[in-house]
Amino acid sequence: MKLIVTLLMMFYLGTLAFGIFLTDVFRIPAPFLFCFPLVFLFREKGAAKFQYGRELILLCIALFFYYVIGLSEVNSFAANILCIMICAFYFNYFVGNSERRFQVSVWLFYGLLLLSSIVMVLNHYYGEMDTLRELILGDKILQSPAGIALSQFSYGYQLAALIPFAFICTCAFKTPLIVKGIALGGCLLFVFLGMQRSVFVGFVGATFLFLTLYYRFRAVLVIALMIVVCGLLYNYVLKDNLDSYNNILTKNNHNDAAYNRSNLAEENLRIYTDYPYGLIFYGKNWSDVIYRDYVFSSGITSHNAYLIFFTYLGPFLGLGLLVAIYYRVGKACIYVFHHLREPENAMLACLCFSFLGVSVNALSHNPWLISADGPTVFLYFSILHLYQRQKEAHV
Repeated sequence: MKLIVTLLMMFYLGTLAFGIFLTDVFRIPAPFLFCFPLVFLFREKGAAKFQYGRELILLCIALFFYYVIGLSEVNSFAANILCIMICAFYFNYFVGNSERRFQVSVWLFYGLLLLSSIVMVLNHYYGEMDTLRELILGDKILQSPAGIALSQFSYGYQLAALIPFAFICTCAFKTPLIVKGIALGGCLLFVFLGMQRSVFVGFVGATFLFLTLYYRFRAVLVIALMIVVCGLLYNYVLKDNLDSYNNILTKNNHNDAAYNRSNLAEENLRIYTDYPYGLIFYGKNWSDVIYRDYVFSSGITSHNAYLIFFTYLGPFLGLGLLVAIYYRVGKACIYVFHHLREPENAMLACLCFSFLGVSVNALSHNPWLISADGPTVFLYFSILHLYQRQKEAHV
């Protein structure tokens, strides 16, 4: 019985982590297929009443306005809300009050993300990894090298969640220095070969904030040591091998200057100034406002999940929904910042800083929580779940 439950958990979390929904093998939504038995047959005894009704209502409203009214994509709305609802049911009814199930879910999820990053590293050297990726995902891959994802953009969200968690958990759980060094080296390797600049920015921001809050005055020495190690690694290991394979430093050589993030954001802001209340209030969609613009002639957006959401829904509806959706997660993060050194908050701290890294990554890409991005949705509900359980335990 335990083996069946573990396999179902692994398959469900795999569909969430890797963005598997409908394939040639799964003719019904894969997350529903694997989560349904967990929720209805193996649910936690004495599971509490549903805890996430407020969040689901807000997310449903945001998804409806953004996808149905703004983009006229009913299928995307249905797929996204289904993924989000299933994840909420998973934590509420299957995980419930079981600390063991929660811990297994978190470590299993991040184990899958680690597997995806190992596949990405191997993908640089072995073209056969593309066949493995297609076999797992059940679809034709779009970009290589990448992990278990159709594109490098989708893989970026996996890496944005993985590396802050991987390094920070070695500090929060007080592991030996050698383990911290190995974790940092692995994170830097994944970022270097993964070609994810926004992930690197999120990782640096989340890590420096954690070190500052956790080590306080000693953080200066820790950060200085990390900078020295990174400098030595670059000068003696990476510098002479930059052109031998794709990496984060050579990525700029392949990018068109017209599509850099600052230009895209500037064009998006210009569109917003023309429609200050939000595109949906003018009966417009993206194709109506960019058809004469050479930058957006291919339909490309700002590559900023928050900015495009803001442009469609405007300052009142858009910002209001953002604040409401992130309110409880924000409270959990602020609580962690103030009680970071307490041992019982170690896992919550790892999840919160991982969520911070993913949130920063969304500043340079379109997917995010509203787009039912797997790692973001998992982190969102895992933080809410653990924070609520700890509050109840304190009471």
